[in-house]
Amino acid sequence: MHIVTFAFESVGFDVRMMRGGLASLVWNLAREYADQGHRVSVVTPAHGCLDHLRATYGLEQLDYLDRHRVPLVLDPEVWPGHEPETELSLTTRAYRLRYQGVDLYFLSDEYLDLLPERIYPPRADEGVDLSFFKPLAFQVSGLRFLRTWFGAEPDPAGSATPEPVIVQAYEPYYHYLVPPVLRPDPRYLVVSTVASNMPINQKLYRPQLQRLLGLFGADTDLDGYADPPADGALAEAMAAHLPSTHLTEHQGRDYIGYFPLIAETCDLIDFLTPGQRDFYSAFRDTPFELAYQRLAVSRTVKATAAKQFVGGCAVPEEWLRRDPASVDRAAVLRELGLDPRLPTFYHVARFSVHHKGQVELFRAIDAVLAVDPDVNFVIRCAMAAGGEGVVSRVGDRSFQEIADRYPDRVRLDWTMADEDLLYREATAADFCLFPSKFELDSFLIAQGQLMACGAVPIGTAQEVTSHYRHQLPREDPRATGFSVPRSFTEDDPLLFGALVERVHEAVRVYREDQPEYRRLAANSRALAHRFTWREAADARLPRFAAAAAGELPGLSVERAAGYGWFDAVSPTDWIAGRGHILRAAEERGDLEAYRRCAPVGPPVLRRLFEAAYQRGDFPRCQELAAALDDDELTALLRGRCRVERLDQGWRIEYRLPHADSVLLLLPDGERRMVRTGGAFRAVLPPETPPDSLVFLLRLRSGRAAWDELPVADCLPVPSAGAGAGRERAA
Repeated sequence: MHIVTFAFESVGFDVRMMRGGLASLVWNLAREYADQGHRVSVVTPAHGCLDHLRATYGLEQLDYLDRHRVPLVLDPEVWPGHEPETELSLTTRAYRLRYQGVDLYFLSDEYLDLLPERIYPPRADEGVDLSFFKPLAFQVSGLRFLRTWFGAEPDPAGSATPEPVIVQAYEPYYHYLVPPVLRPDPRYLVVSTVASNMPINQKLYRPQLQRLLGLFGADTDLDGYADPPADGALAEAMAAHLPSTHLTEHQGRDYIGYFPLIAETCDLIDFLTPGQRDFYSAFRDTPFELAYQRLAVSRTVKATAAKQFVGGCAVPEEWLRRDPASVDRAAVLRELGLDPRLPTFYHVARFSVHHKGQVELFRAIDAVLAVDPDVNFVIRCAMAAGGEGVVSRVGDRSFQEIADRYPDRVRLDWTMADEDLLYREATAADFCLFPSKFELDSFLIAQGQLMACGAVPIGTAQEVTSHYRHQLPREDPRATGFSVPRSFTEDDPLLFGALVERVHEAVRVYREDQPEYRRLAANSRALAHRFTWREAADARLPRFAAAAAGELPGLSVERAAGYGWFDAVSPTDWIAGRGHILRAAEERGDLEAYRRCAPVGPPVLRRLFEAAYQRGDFPRCQELAAALDDDELTALLRGRCRVERLDQGWRIEYRLPHADSVLLLLPDGERRMVRTGGAFRAVLPPETPPDSLVFLLRLRSGRAAWDELPVADCLPVPSAGAGAGRERAA
């Protein structure tokens, strides 16, 4: 096969051109494909680094010169002061580097050479600086190069039908034009690899997308990707709150989602872990789950589920074959100015204060050291290129102040490190800290690297990295470490508190129970060594070949039932997969699905009610309480919220035994309710409250659930006498 990789960041063998895990993912897979005898080409921007590449590796300039224009249609509300329509005039040249059996094609022009230090344009530049469109310029220039330079390959078996070129495009935001443009061309088969979980409903300005599709003659009817407007108090509250969770964004008036366009027009959708595919399919237990079910993209994801497969992610071979015993831990820590006798925690990531959980992480470091000064922390928040002569810039002044407060305990570095230095620091670490938030940036490679060195992880109990087993109870023989709860809040006191507790717990285990620490470290090391790039390539290559032959992996009844997609279960699977469906229906409290498989009597109804109640799914609870004709259950549901008029305003009281926090969402803003005894309380001004109250619950299980209650149902029941008259008047 000829596999053409299309990626915005690809050079995982050069620290100068790396900013995150994407480069490592792209490069290691490309090299593994080549090692297995396939022809591999990588199409990527030069990012203004041609001189560096030329001096370090040698470059061949190709006979390729493309003068073209990229139309920009700007939303005037986002780009005030700019012309609503303009063009980028580009002259794109191509250069080739042959490295370890892979042909890397670097594209260079006026936009692809911008931002050599950052590589990625900052989000703050949207609406301000047209350099924000560098990724878009890559899509256009890269597509033009790909269609010109690569065509179908002759079938080695001698068939008259040539084999298509497999175009593996990484990260939907950086390749949304590739599938619809190449779809009609039989010379290509397109695989969309979801590297990080950017908002699945992220949108583009529709006039801009329509113009670009027209530029390539790929006019597409986008009406089917439009979402219905928010309607009702609950929908409006979700629309206002969800952008703060980073799971979705504020919607413009004329915007359209690009992921359903990709899903419908690509040939395969490739995920890095089973948990990542599960997360991106259903957003189970997140604040976005209910809103997602109402969006056009959810229908498309379900309809194209047969294209989805898990290709896997891995730890670089260089980390797996090295011996941690070859590193002098004490010497590494002394070089960092730290005491090698102390337990050492390591965090390595790009600088991303919210996605990487770094706000809560630094606060936790400060809180831990304030009471236990005998702990080391080595922190890398890379925001600049690595290599000689790179000047370290401070990414966040408050982070630096915390590090400066403990000069003998905290080592903070703002630059990328090369693989050798990272390995030495990782081997010196006893624990690794990966409190990822929003399930967007998931530390897939970095956590595996640290675990391969024997570092015990403290990570978020999220679906995307559940294969690392740090979320298992510590008594489980397969457990590898410690977990903190999922977080979808920018400044999260629960995550901060959990980090402090887990670090203290980890230190206690390290100091007082070395056999337990060694067990966790051994489990971590053994598990990480199972994730190899050979395995990841072996999972993908047969899928590529099967898709070229018109075969798709399909949707199993276990997956469909697990996501609650009972309407996607085939008639035969309702019989053959009865066990999967019954388990999933009972877990969700889904009476309709359960009834299709088995008889329903009072004991079953009570089990379904309890499951729905624990999930905070109160509409299903009401349905089940009615089916049971149970006054106690009805009273339990009605009694979860009380509204009482006081002289100073309205007291709202919410009771749910298994809630960790309750957020009250009002038309004029949000109020975090205060736990007092067994209830959460808030007091509203004397003005008349809204007709409905909307709550966002964070349950002890980690699930987020929405609850909407009419105020009239929460008022005390009037009784005879003057008091009743006062309530009715209120």
